[in-house]
Amino acid sequence: MNRDQLIFTPGPVKEYPEISELGGLQTPYFRNRAFSEVLLETEQQLLQLANAPKGSRAVLLTASGTAAMEAAVLNLVAPEHKAISVISGGFGQRFADICRVHRRQHSPYHPAFDDDLSDTGSLMQFADHDVLLINGHETSICHRFNLEQVGRFCHENQILHIVDAISMFLTDELDMQSQHIDALIISSQKALALPPGVAIIILSPRAIERLLPDPATLYFNLTDYLRDGERGQTPYTPAVSIILQLHQRLLQIASKGGLKAEIAKTREVAQFFRKGIAKLPLKIFSTHMANSVTGLSPTDGTSASQLVKEFEARYQMVLCPNGGELADTLFRVSHMGNITIQDTQRLIDALHDYFGVNQ
Repeated sequence: MNRDQLIFTPGPVKEYPEISELGGLQTPYFRNRAFSEVLLETEQQLLQLANAPKGSRAVLLTASGTAAMEAAVLNLVAPEHKAISVISGGFGQRFADICRVHRRQHSPYHPAFDDDLSDTGSLMQFADHDVLLINGHETSICHRFNLEQVGRFCHENQILHIVDAISMFLTDELDMQSQHIDALIISSQKALALPPGVAIIILSPRAIERLLPDPATLYFNLTDYLRDGERGQTPYTPAVSIILQLHQRLLQIASKGGLKAEIAKTREVAQFFRKGIAKLPLKIFSTHMANSVTGLSPTDGTSASQLVKEFEARYQMVLCPNGGELADTLFRVSHMGNITIQDTQRLIDALHDYFGVNQ
């Protein structure tokens, strides 16, 4: 592995050195009051950043984002429920796959290309369903949905709104109250700029009330996490070092202007990049992009997957490829974490050099 590479992937992202160095320290004992206070304070910081309704709780899982998606389905979607799974890419499909594996009834819905569901009329066919599963930002195609409108649809039809917002948290407007989100899924390795290993589910009071009493899972029983979380602990060994980094990262965000400043920083980097590549033979893939990631398709016949391979070898910069049918059509550039304007200018310069286009 080359630590000198500049990483522009959606996760892991470039970390803040003053935070990441904490991960190299001796892992302390965690079954004590000191760690409990860190966990309790961290939960409150997360609830505040998400503008969670009063009475909401946050659960920290030592797991990946996909595991948190699975935990949400296991605890909030009963076998007799009917769920809507919005599928516009690989991560939306993952929700559907989880439902299939655990034999949950689900209706897959594939929005038209570039439909951000600002008009939720097409969802009315599912108004009798119990749960809606959606990726607020479908990272595989860099497409952002209108969570205000989707949330309003869920609220008006008494549907539980479960949102994977892993690539939106701290980069775009995300508000559990105004968007009527009942379960919000986030992860450590995205805009939080921490190592992979901690996934977070923020539960509204309505979601807490609807937790299944017997979710048929030991490790992912969220009721156990909520109970232990009241005293600042977890039922199983947590990712102690990452949680300590998370606590410091949240304090850092607060000291640097809070949520609005964090979103503004990512937006500035994203806009700077998109303006800087305007002359290149690259087409932005979606008209509904989040600030976190830009999806690009070469328009000169260049293979996107080949570009990513050559770019790493030639410039020591890691871009994010796509798999499947979009492998040669689409690649992605992340603006999350500790990516700066200076880093982004280096990338813009390298892209101009790669395509042989003067700035």
